[in-house]
Amino acid sequence: MKLTRYCLFLLVALLSHPLAWAEDRWVEGQHYQTLNPPVAVGRGTDVVVTEFFWYGCGHCYTFEPMLTAWGKQLPEGAVLQPSPAVWNDPMRIHAKAYYLTEVLGVKETVHPVIFDAMHVDRKRLVSRLELRDLFEDNGVDPEKFDKAFDSFGVDSQVRQAESRARSAKISGTPSMMVAGKYLIETRSAGGQTNMLEIARFLVEKELAAR
Repeated sequence: MKLTRYCLFLLVALLSHPLAWAEDRWVEGQHYQTLNPPVAVGRGTDVVVTEFFWYGCGHCYTFEPMLTAWGKQLPEGAVLQPSPAVWNDPMRIHAKAYYLTEVLGVKETVHPVIFDAMHVDRKRLVSRLELRDLFEDNGVDPEKFDKAFDSFGVDSQVRQAESRARSAKISGTPSMMVAGKYLIETRSAGGQTNMLEIARFLVEKELAAR
């Protein structure tokens, strides 16, 4: 009887203090890193979860469905924001492709199409013409595409993404950053599923502190 009561007490304690339990499981400096100085992620009050990705990254391609489902379960006060990594000219045009999906209002449909084009159809998508054809095939007017492609706003977002990844000192993709303070990378986390669990723990930690 005493043992049963003890087990019940222990279960209630764990359920009442999930952060304390996760704190023991996920170790700073081992499973995730604290960024110093923090990286700017915007002026809003939400806890921003940044995903650094590249359309040409096979691991990002397999991670995308998991991340999308995970993002829909975030608590109120937290938001997921993809951020394309940029290390060279092809990645720069791929980053531009991502921001074009946002500016043109077709992210929900074209974002996964770009992934499929590179990993299923084996397209490189390293030219303006290739991207225009892809967007046009998915309902985007070519003139609107050209206007957005040449816009200062899209170029500015690409530069900001490049600066963001550089400031976070990411070593590969996919990587995740929480509130501009914590960096989670696949290898140190122990896999993509763990990345999501660690990110959720850090989100709840930030929300609790606020």
